[in-house]
Amino acid sequence: MPTIQSVMPTMVPDKEITRMNGQLGMVQSANMIIAPALGAFLFAFIPIEYLILLDVLGAIIGICILTWVQIPNNEKIDQPMHVLHNTRLGIKQLTNNKGLWYITLIGAVFTLTYMPAASMYPLMTMKYFQGTVSQAGLIEAIYSTGMLIGGTIIGLFGKWQDRMKPVIIAFFLVGIPTGISGILPGNQTGFLWFAALNIIEGIATPFFTTLLMAMIQQSYPAEELGRILGILNSLLNLAGPIGLIFAGPLADVIGIERLFVIAGIGAVICGVVAVLMPITRQYEH
Repeated sequence: MPTIQSVMPTMVPDKEITRMNGQLGMVQSANMIIAPALGAFLFAFIPIEYLILLDVLGAIIGICILTWVQIPNNEKIDQPMHVLHNTRLGIKQLTNNKGLWYITLIGAVFTLTYMPAASMYPLMTMKYFQGTVSQAGLIEAIYSTGMLIGGTIIGLFGKWQDRMKPVIIAFFLVGIPTGISGILPGNQTGFLWFAALNIIEGIATPFFTTLLMAMIQQSYPAEELGRILGILNSLLNLAGPIGLIFAGPLADVIGIERLFVIAGIGAVICGVVAVLMPITRQYEH
């Protein structure tokens, strides 16, 4: 993914970067809706061991398509690669950009507080709202549909003058519905509200991920972008497993629904911090 993200600015006009990230998000969201439905349909006809082999087939098809792709404006670098040196250089370049560095830290805190709740979505549906496996799958599809709508909006209209505003608003549009989900009644009425709130969360998610990525892609020269994105993605993703370590024990002690309250509060706090720090709030400028 860092490779795709760093190659994109060499292939797309600068003014179209935001819209192209939105369209990439549309494709990914569509996959998240279509693939589970296709898998469930095929499972009725194909044994599971052969169904899993479709992953290999998909990889082969994808690689074959990539062999025909030519990347223009691809600067050839003949120097040998020094991984540790490039990593240190990437960290230095990221931390020297104070606005982006603080955004990265805020994003890491968001991931840390949100991942425990995100991992409990099926259990939230089946145990707390007393739903079925089908309803758990439905929630995933609803959230992905929301992401598809959000990505479509960005892909069609993504030419905002200040992209940090929708990024910050997205913190609140993810955090508030997530927090409310944790205080809904544990019955089918609560499940219906849970489904509606997930549409809002899904629509808001691409505004954080795609708009922020577009700003990062325009913050560094193309030849430096790969190592920056590698470090940035590593820092953001590192918080995820740390949060997941505590997900199970916390759910046992305080209840699954309380994880959603914690995640919602964490996301809102991240939004407030981003608003109160001029260096992040005004990063676009």
